[in-house]
Amino acid sequence: MTYLQELGLAPHWWWLIAGALLAILEIFLPGIFMIWIAIAAAATGIVTLLVPDLGFPAQAIIFVVLAFAAVFAGRVYYARNPVPTSDANLNERASRLIGQRVTVETAIENGKGRVRVGDGVWNARGPDLPAGASATIVAADGTLLTVEATA
Repeated sequence: MTYLQELGLAPHWWWLIAGALLAILEIFLPGIFMIWIAIAAAATGIVTLLVPDLGFPAQAIIFVVLAFAAVFAGRVYYARNPVPTSDANLNERASRLIGQRVTVETAIENGKGRVRVGDGVWNARGPDLPAGASATIVAADGTLLTVEATA
C-alpha cells in the first residue's frame, strides 16, 4: 500500500484531482497553457488507473512526458489557429494614439520634445512647437510619437 492510498484515495484519483485543480487554475490565471498541463495530469490519472502497479517515479515520468507533449501540442494548435481580432493595434499602445490631439509639455526644439497624452508624458518628434501648443499624433515608433502642429 502506498502513502497516497493510506490517505484514502488511489493514486489515479490524485492525478485526476490535480488535473481538475489545474483546469480551475486556468480559469483564474488564464495563460493558455495550464489547461494543457491539466490534460497531462488527467491523462496520467487514466494511465495510472489502467496500470495500477505503477510506482510514483514512473507516474511522475509519465506526467512530465505528457505535460511536455501537451504544451507542445497546444503551441502548435494556437500557431495554426490564431484568435481573430478586428483591432490591428491590439497590443500596440502607441499606435492606438494616432489621430489624438495632445498638448506639448516640453517645447519641441530641433525636432525633439515631450507631449502630454492623458495623464502621461511621451517623447515626441516633429516641427518646433512651444510648450502648451496643440499637436496631433501622426505616427508612433515604440514610445516615440511623431506629431504635427494642430491649427
